[in-house]
Amino acid sequence: MEILTNNTYDIAVCGGGFAGVSAALAAARAGKRVVLLEKQYMLGGLGTAGLVTIYLPLCDGYGHQVSFGIAEELLRLSVTYGAEARYPENWLDGVGTRTEKDKRYMVQYNAQLCAILMEQLLLKEGVDILYGSYAVDVVMEGQRIRSVMVENKSGRTAYGVSCVVDATGDCDIAKFAGAPTETFKQGNVLAAWYYYDDGNGYALKQLGASDTPEEERKGAAPKLLVNRRFTGLDGKELSEMVCLSHRTTLEHWLKKREENKDAVIATIATTPQIRMTRKLVGEYTLAYGEEHTYFEDSVGMVSNWKKRGPVWEVPFGTLYSKEVKNLIVAGRCTSVDETLWDVMRVIPCCAVTGQAAGTAAAMTDDFSTLDVRALQAELQKNRVVLHERDLLDL
Repeated sequence: MEILTNNTYDIAVCGGGFAGVSAALAAARAGKRVVLLEKQYMLGGLGTAGLVTIYLPLCDGYGHQVSFGIAEELLRLSVTYGAEARYPENWLDGVGTRTEKDKRYMVQYNAQLCAILMEQLLLKEGVDILYGSYAVDVVMEGQRIRSVMVENKSGRTAYGVSCVVDATGDCDIAKFAGAPTETFKQGNVLAAWYYYDDGNGYALKQLGASDTPEEERKGAAPKLLVNRRFTGLDGKELSEMVCLSHRTTLEHWLKKREENKDAVIATIATTPQIRMTRKLVGEYTLAYGEEHTYFEDSVGMVSNWKKRGPVWEVPFGTLYSKEVKNLIVAGRCTSVDETLWDVMRVIPCCAVTGQAAGTAAAMTDDFSTLDVRALQAELQKNRVVLHERDLLDL
């Protein structure tokens, strides 16, 4: 197979979900030449093509915003032309209060508009976007990635890079490069979220959910659509999952149509609705029980979308492994324990880690030697709050 050689980039961001968009945005704003590789033909990943269109909370549920910077910028961008539902007027408009009884800082947005608006934002900042492009391998030179191998309509192309942000969601680049990774042991449930219109407005139907076996045993999870779980890391299995999802959507809509002949399917997901697959084993693994823990190397904070109260500072050590000097991860690829993984995989967390990864990538090509204090200073310049104790000063 002929391999084409392309120009080098300072940074290749692999994956155009909210983590990749945030990383590319941060790196480009720092003056770096950035290419963003996305297998779909729209940005946003599961949050747009997957129709998981709920921008989960930026706050702790007790009136304290904890995720800032690009995480907040993208939330506001997503509702530029209005929200679909869950509009938080107490946060966006200052109407009402922000107690534990009030709305959290979250919103439901339109997938297609959000994807286009993110695309326009990245193009404005000078990011080169390559759609329909898979990173299929890397070329190593010692402990460094020298180039990323990409397949698209042009064939197979080698892109020279100074460093790489793995925002694939599946930690593919880390695996290719030989960095330590772990797979999600519990497996993903079938989901078949889709949009419909029954004459009463355009609405999201959430068939299936991202539960875990522990939740099932406690009776906290909804009934499974099928008695099967999916790794999300096998091509044949993913195809079977998508077919099952489509069948479930059709069956649900046909029943709805019996009740209302005007009901129509408006949109179905164009990417598998998989939540957790593979993640990095980084220099530090953040645990679920470390909520409200101070980390000197924190690069931002995230909250628990499932319940009010918990806040985690995100240590820089969760984003890289010394095994591959110029690789950093973002989004659901970050180094956390299995319980926290279900918290860290959602949009605000992806944006927080994406901004940190993109900022770091603009500063060094060896993350093991990066001056974390300098990174933190850059993040603070760009409206990121690093520590929970700093919230008292806001």
